[in-house]
Amino acid sequence: MAVEVKIGVENVARELVVETDQDAEAVSSALSEALTSEGGLFSLTDTKGKVTLVPAAKLAYVEIGRSVSGQVGFRS
Repeated sequence: MAVEVKIGVENVARELVVETDQDAEAVSSALSEALTSEGGLFSLTDTKGKVTLVPAAKLAYVEIGRSVSGQVGFRS
């Protein structure tokens, strides 16, 4: 199942939204590794193979959740 990751970057008005095939645990561990390493770079590969790179020092927030794309109608 795809996971949707929303990334807030300092001094940027819009958030980045990446849908990845990685599970939430893998995304979380990649984030932890980027935050703890000096000059860390947070890297995600989306479902189409594009790579998104964000310097860990510029991260404002990261929200990891299930993807809900492709749904039609009302959600309860």
